[in-house]
Amino acid sequence: MSVKNIAIRVDASSQIGTGHVMRCLTLADALKSIGVLCHFICREHTGNLIDQILQRGYPVSALPKPPELIVNNEQQSNYESWLGVEWMIDAVQTKASIGSVVDWLVVDHYAIDARWEQVLRTDCRHLMVIDDIANRRHLCDLLVDQNYEDQTRYSEFVPKDCRLLLGASYALLRPEYAQYRAIKILRPHTDIIKRAFIFFGGADALNLTGMALKAFSINGLDHIELDVVVGANYLYHEQLSQLAVLRGRTNIHKPLTHLADLMSAADIAIGAGGVTNWERMCLGLPTLVVTIAENQTPISKILDRLGVIKLLGRSEDVSSENISTALLSEIKSRKVSRQVTKAMSLCDGLGVARVINMMTSMQCP
Repeated sequence: MSVKNIAIRVDASSQIGTGHVMRCLTLADALKSIGVLCHFICREHTGNLIDQILQRGYPVSALPKPPELIVNNEQQSNYESWLGVEWMIDAVQTKASIGSVVDWLVVDHYAIDARWEQVLRTDCRHLMVIDDIANRRHLCDLLVDQNYEDQTRYSEFVPKDCRLLLGASYALLRPEYAQYRAIKILRPHTDIIKRAFIFFGGADALNLTGMALKAFSINGLDHIELDVVVGANYLYHEQLSQLAVLRGRTNIHKPLTHLADLMSAADIAIGAGGVTNWERMCLGLPTLVVTIAENQTPISKILDRLGVIKLLGRSEDVSSENISTALLSEIKSRKVSRQVTKAMSLCDGLGVARVINMMTSMQCP
């Protein structure tokens, strides 16, 4: 039996960010291209991306908006609170939204675990979890973690017959990254820095974008052309515009379908340690990383040890001065290009096809 219809349970918010929805949209676009119907189920959190999903042509079942939370550091890492409601309420509402049985239910949500999945098992032939924190049990047939290749990482969290797709080979990147990668291979990276790329995700609540822009405004870095991308939930547009005008040579871009063209044009980048790690690595873009969430730190430390990124530290531990010092050091060392080959060898941008191949091969005859 071929895959015909898929439901995707995923959220975006000012607290969660936008990366989960964006990678699910990438998967949905690829499935749509082979005739699979995809239906999103999202809660109406503040900062949700429901309108964007609808604009991309997908039906969305909008779950009721939860009470507003005042988010502090403790709540930010308390993933169970990210649903906004009790897990059983969410499971029942999701069940009602699915309707008839779907071939696959895809879940990309740190607040959902085996209890929720047990309730939904009768509504799907197969269940796939997208995860990267390995901190709870799942009742799934397939699990994708694009960050870690350790096969033992999920041994106590998934059924014995669950298929695991682990590592950057399964990164859910849009096809443009593989396309621009082919062009990039034909243009070897040099250590001359003329253009830089800045992106700290869809929310950037701490305005690290502004911090980075200030870092590029000092002598020795102010000649570099900048492409700055801000996400759908970014709140500091006026401040950023003023900084850009004062600095000059700064192009501010609002949310884009993909970042491959801007990344491929850059000589160096600075950004967060989430999904964009793999996008930048696929294109061989040397990067200084600031982690903005607890779950980003372990994989960023690994990538730093491998020499494919330069980790500056956690968001609360860096400043414009730290960033500018690190940038000047990287440029002075003339070793920026050494990251390129290693980074490109870890992520080829073809992960979506590999995931879909597994999903279709697991369908019952």
